[in-house]
Amino acid sequence: MTFVLTFLKIFLFILSITTFSYGSTNSSKYVRLLIIDSLKGEPYNTVRVSMIKELERLGYIQNKNLTIKYYSLGNYEGTGMNIWKHEEKNKHNDVIFLNGTIATKAFKEIALDDKNKFVFANVTDPVGVGIIDNFMNPPKHNFTGVSYPVRIEDRLRFIQKVFPKAKKIGLIYGNLPQSHSYKKWIQDALLLDEFKNLEVIFREVEFVKSESGHKRMARIAKRYILELNEKVDLFMSPNDTMGVQAPFAKMVYKNSNKPLIGLGRKDVMENWGATMSIYPSLPEAGITTAQMIYKLFNGSKIKDIIPQWPSTGVTFDLTKAKEFGIMIPKELIDEAGVNIKY
Repeated sequence: MTFVLTFLKIFLFILSITTFSYGSTNSSKYVRLLIIDSLKGEPYNTVRVSMIKELERLGYIQNKNLTIKYYSLGNYEGTGMNIWKHEEKNKHNDVIFLNGTIATKAFKEIALDDKNKFVFANVTDPVGVGIIDNFMNPPKHNFTGVSYPVRIEDRLRFIQKVFPKAKKIGLIYGNLPQSHSYKKWIQDALLLDEFKNLEVIFREVEFVKSESGHKRMARIAKRYILELNEKVDLFMSPNDTMGVQAPFAKMVYKNSNKPLIGLGRKDVMENWGATMSIYPSLPEAGITTAQMIYKLFNGSKIKDIIPQWPSTGVTFDLTKAKEFGIMIPKELIDEAGVNIKY
């Protein structure tokens, strides 16, 4: 009997070691993650925080077995070269996380097909930037990740559901690469029969670099909001640095009597000024990119990880909807779930 109990204790001890080791395969492996944001603020903050939190859940904990070094480019693409020279000279990074179009574009010019492994997020058009070919096949280069925008066709369908009589949409955008990609997608979509009754009126403002450049861009955009206010049925936030920040939505709400379709959840739920949004899930994007990084930390190759579109959601401010005389379809209210502001 004593022998059996002793054997059982030894067996359970070995099992506990095995179970612990399996659940913490990365605990003894020290890795380095370099994070490059295009700009401080949203949507970069939410994705980055979610990504780091998911890595911690997966067993990679900062200052324990994970070193994180962080930079923001302030939307200056050229700053990427200075960072690259410093990082390559001083240490090897296991993965480089590129958060935004400007950051990704900068490092694509520097290190496409380099030995380093890049994971991107918040990139409007990774195909147009030239880092991937599509979202169906393994990457040919050393970049993979999650793109930012909701597909434009889905955004236009969302507008048609809420505004079945709408004909004209105003879109003021910044002179950035992602803005031009998005404009081309809209123009192509408007050629489809299902959107033949829609017209989008575009206006462009200069791209102001720096961490606070989006505020200056929103102030410049005000004159176009005033110009188009009586010509359009609604406004859409642009898919760029200006459109993802609060100052633009606040400016539109203050200076127009037409509703704004925002880009993100915060545009509505944090009272930035948008009446509704169909948005990419930023926390989910952070989780997905963390899982990609985890695989790379543990020996997977970039070609094993296919790039992804983001998951999406919808959100409504019912007070603003009532103010603008908008009746939200019940199925969309149900789809929004908790993402309703009263």
